Amino acid sequence: MIIRRSNERGYADHGWLRSFHTFSFANYVDPKHMGFRALRVINEDRVAGGHGFGAHPHRDMEIISYVLDGEMEHKDNMGNGEVMRPGDVQRMSAGTGVLHSEFNHSKENELHFLQIWIETAKPGITPSYEQKAFPVAERQGQWRLVLSPDGREGSVSVNQDVNLYSGLFSAGDQVTAPSSRHTWLHVVKGEMDINGETLSTGDAAAFKPSDAINLTGKQAGEVLLFDLA
Repeated sequence: MIIRRSNERGYADHGWLRSFHTFSFANYVDPKHMGFRALRVINEDRVAGGHGFGAHPHRDMEIISYVLDGEMEHKDNMGNGEVMRPGDVQRMSAGTGVLHSEFNHSKENELHFLQIWIETAKPGITPSYEQKAFPVAERQGQWRLVLSPDGREGSVSVNQDVNLYSGLFSAGDQVTAPSSRHTWLHVVKGEMDINGETLSTGDAAAFKPSDAINLTGKQAGEVLLFDLA
């Protein structure tokens, strides 16, 4: 198990945007943290009310948005327009090229979300978009598959061999990881015991396929787990 502590991440403060970078991104470059397998970006973003990212291009990347608090308004040149709330998972396959914008839907309240980039399995695919809601009850005390290559179990589909699980755990909850491959575990909030090590909000850990992964809740929180080829 290799631990990546929250306070070791890159950080950028743009006034209206405060962003922590788990992996190298924009002006933050760390050769030791360029990504993990096909997982390229995990940015924890806080966007002030009335602000956001204007229309900008992407290509050949699977872009996943995961709202923690507040509401995010998405628009793109494919004609999609949605408002995301906590529990929603959105996937935009940039493929041959797409323009999109992401704004805080509120003029007053802060938006807090994760922006996740996953390398696409092959370049030049047709751009596409999908968004689904995953209720608290489906994630409480257990792992819920929210993203997969085949969209199984009602998950959002993605153009890469990766499964993403979301779990909400209370103090005392005990679970094992639903993965026997390369795994990246990200503590969204709260405090968890992972194989005897305490991981808190923003902490993450990487595992090899042979590693056992045992989680016990220490403080109520939320965890994302990436199962990667």
